[in-house]
Amino acid sequence: MLRESGDTWAVVGLSNNTARAAHGVAAVLQRFGKRIVPVHPKAETVHGERGYASLADVPFPVDVVDVFVNSELAGAVADEAVAKGARAVWFQLGVIDRAAYERTRAAGLDMVMDRCPAIEIPRLG
Repeated sequence: MLRESGDTWAVVGLSNNTARAAHGVAAVLQRFGKRIVPVHPKAETVHGERGYASLADVPFPVDVVDVFVNSELAGAVADEAVAKGARAVWFQLGVIDRAAYERTRAAGLDMVMDRCPAIEIPRLG
């Protein structure tokens, strides 16, 4: 799934706060050739990429939606990813919503839960 997921990753929860995990993970994604799209209410430019306030505001297709919000909010983001036409959703370490996982898979998307692409992608080298 990782190699086939695509090259445009919307990173939901990504801001310029370098203390947050999303900031470092987005940098790793870029190093592995992925285009990152910051999605955060502040709509900040991060790692040289323009940010958007919501997934719906992104004016182009995204392949993967990487979710850095708490589990209570993650299901709604997964539903937005389905509506956006993404091919895959990643729920980061500690982000767990089994019902959202089932809905996302039933909609035909690849889904990874409670894992981090910054750990998984380098393993594939």
